[in-house]
Amino acid sequence: MRWKVPAGALLALAFLIPAAPAMAQAESPGLNAACQTVERKVYKDIRKLVTIDLDTATDVQLQVLAAQILTEANANKFPVLPGEIQKRLDGTTDGLRAFLKTDMPKAWLTDLRISVVRTLTDAGPNVKAATQKVLDEGDLDGYLAYLNNGLYAARALDCASQPTPTSQPTPTSQPTPTSQPTPSATPSATTTVAPTPTSSASPGAPGGENGEGGGLPVTGANTATVAGIGGALLLLGGAGYLIGRRRRSSFVA
Repeated sequence: MRWKVPAGALLALAFLIPAAPAMAQAESPGLNAACQTVERKVYKDIRKLVTIDLDTATDVQLQVLAAQILTEANANKFPVLPGEIQKRLDGTTDGLRAFLKTDMPKAWLTDLRISVVRTLTDAGPNVKAATQKVLDEGDLDGYLAYLNNGLYAARALDCASQPTPTSQPTPTSQPTPTSQPTPSATPSATTTVAPTPTSSASPGAPGGENGEGGGLPVTGANTATVAGIGGALLLLGGAGYLIGRRRRSSFVA
């Protein structure tokens, strides 16, 4: 139980150790699946954390190393390695030593492969081709090179080949229809009222006082009719006068 006190302090220190190299390995920004500039996710080579001889390392050294690997695995959101390490930390020292020597590289390789497969989500043709190539090779160094550099290079090609979105024209406001004026029965000032024609042949049209005003003089066919009637009356009057005169002469004789 005495070794657990310094071991706890070493484990806490182990969580701070990877922070310094992370700052030194800061990469230039890259593009995500939506072609947005983001900070690159750096996958460290866990093999470089193993700086001790696993066969002769003490219990404390093994636990510090396991804590460093666990920190890196959690930072990369690996699905397999964190649980396996925690299980060995809760077990015996011999079990942890054996895991670090043989099973840890296998679990790490599985996590890297899963991370490569995850990059296919919303991937373009260049990313898909690069992913398939590295998966076919199945190499640990190939996985790290793809996740840290190859992925971003292929994604940059896919983003560069996308058509540039054109700006949509801003819709103009439609003119508001004006209300049509309601036609009124009263004619406007500009409306010309046609005069009602009066018959020029109407008899008995008043002539007005002092012979002023009145209708137009009667002409045309109406004049001929009146003249004919007048002539006939004259003839009848003359004939009656002659007949009466003869009768009077015969009576006197």
